[in-house]
Amino acid sequence: MTLVQLRHLIALADAASFTRAADAVFLTQPAFSRSIRALEDELGQPLFDRVGKRTELTPFGREIAQRARQIVFDADELSSSGRSMGAGRAGALRVGMSSGPGAMLMTALGHEMATRHPSVRLTIARGHTAVLVQALRERELDALVLDIRAMPPGADLRVSEVVDMRGAFLCRPGHPLTRWKGALRFAALRQYPIASTPLSDEVARHLVERYGPQAHPQECVTLRCEEVASLVEVARDSDTVVLAIRAAAPDFVELPVKPAIALPAQFGLVTLAARAEAPALAIVRDLMRRRMRDAEVPAGG
Repeated sequence: MTLVQLRHLIALADAASFTRAADAVFLTQPAFSRSIRALEDELGQPLFDRVGKRTELTPFGREIAQRARQIVFDADELSSSGRSMGAGRAGALRVGMSSGPGAMLMTALGHEMATRHPSVRLTIARGHTAVLVQALRERELDALVLDIRAMPPGADLRVSEVVDMRGAFLCRPGHPLTRWKGALRFAALRQYPIASTPLSDEVARHLVERYGPQAHPQECVTLRCEEVASLVEVARDSDTVVLAIRAAAPDFVELPVKPAIALPAQFGLVTLAARAEAPALAIVRDLMRRRMRDAEVPAGG
C-alpha cells in the first residue's frame, strides 16, 4: 500500500461518496475506484459498504481509516520537518567556539536563534582548540569557529569563511601607558600584568621575533584564561594589559607598541570534510560575515 492509497481511503471516508472523493483528490472516478479496490485486495477485506448512494466504512474499514489518518499525519509532519530543517528553521545545531570567536559570536548567535529561529535547538561549546577538534571528530559537534593557526592540520577537516583579525595590546582608557611619551617599547608593557588566552606556537614565535625572548608567552603572560571576555573584565578594573584581537574590546585603547604586531589571528569555520553540514549552519556563516571584522580604534587610541 502507498500513502496515496491511504489518502484516498481518508477522502472516501470523509466524503461518503466515490464521486465527491474522486473530485477532492483530482482523479477520475474509475481511477479512484481502482485505487480503493487495490487497497482492499491487499488488506484482504472490504473497507466500505455501498448503501444506496452512500458509501460507509465497514467495522474493519473504521479501524484501518483511524490508523491511516495517523500514518498520513505523521508522514506530513515528517515532510514538514524535513523542509524546515533543510531551510535551517528547525533541527539542532552544535557549535564549538574558541575564545576569540566566542567573544564576538556567542551572544549574537544565541540572540539570533532565540529571536529569528526559535525552533532550532542550539548548543554552544567553549574550550581549548584541541578539545573542540576532538569533539568535532567524534560527531559531538557539527562545526567549530576558531583560530585555525592553533588547529593541528588534518585531511578530514574542512575550513571555510576564513577571516584575518588584527591582534593588539589593549588597555583600559586612563591606563598609565596611555600617557606614555615617545616610542612605546615592549619593556614598558612588562611593568604591568599581561593577560592573554592560550597562544599558538606561531604567535609565540612572532612575539619573540618582534620583541625578543622576554616576549615569549611563557615569560611575559601573567594571567592566562580561555575566555577573553573574562580577561577584558579584569583589565577594565586594573592596570592589566590584554593581548587579544582588537575586536575583543572595542572600547579599550590600542597601545602603539613599536614595532607593531604584524601577525593577525585567522578565524575560520571548521567542519568534517566527509560529513554533510547541518542546514542551520548557514546562519552561523551569515553571522560570521556580518560580525567578524576589526573594530574601529577609539579616538586617542
